[in-house]
Amino acid sequence: MPTALITGASRGLGEHIARALAPTHDLLLGGRPSAELDALAIELEGASTFAVELTDYDEVEAAAEAISSLDVLVHNAGIASSLETVEMTPVDEWRRLLEVNLIAAAELTRVLLPALRAASGHLVFINSGAGRRANAGWAPYAASKFGLKALADALRLEEPTLRVTSIFPGRIDTEMQQDIVAIEGREYRPENFLKPSTVAAAVAHAVLTPADASPEEIVLRPTGR
Repeated sequence: MPTALITGASRGLGEHIARALAPTHDLLLGGRPSAELDALAIELEGASTFAVELTDYDEVEAAAEAISSLDVLVHNAGIASSLETVEMTPVDEWRRLLEVNLIAAAELTRVLLPALRAASGHLVFINSGAGRRANAGWAPYAASKFGLKALADALRLEEPTLRVTSIFPGRIDTEMQQDIVAIEGREYRPENFLKPSTVAAAVAHAVLTPADASPEEIVLRPTGR
């Protein structure tokens, strides 16, 4: 079977993406070393762990050396920011968001490009509605996601043998979303958000699109149904 590496796979959307791709792919489950990551690898047949800290670039490069061919790379790992205006956001917060959400994805892509080229592979970037429209109070997060879109767009031009898909989901019912809503001081209602399984199904649909087509962008918005 083809091989797919999914970052941030231990829980939330990443776990759902892993489950959606498990029937058709051997999986490399990316994430910090954890019992949850190990348990998922044991549960999903043909899965193993890619247990690295994505911002430890020496560790990432060393782990990537063992991958000679890679069919799919799903950039799912990411973090949210605090609700602060540009005026109130300290420089360390800007660095934190850009490091995890953009620079780490760019570096992982760079070191895996030979393996992706060998398989005429497919990169999937889990972006956000914030990567298409910035909102007040979320500037660092939006900037990291706009940058992620630019990274995907540039790769699509630089690597014509690869398929590159950006997925822009609205808000998803995850633990991270619960934290965001708490920061906003609102009541959490799961029905207001996308199900992670729905977004994972969109990822699988993009990956399984026949090779004569390249799904470049997918936008998902919650309906409340």
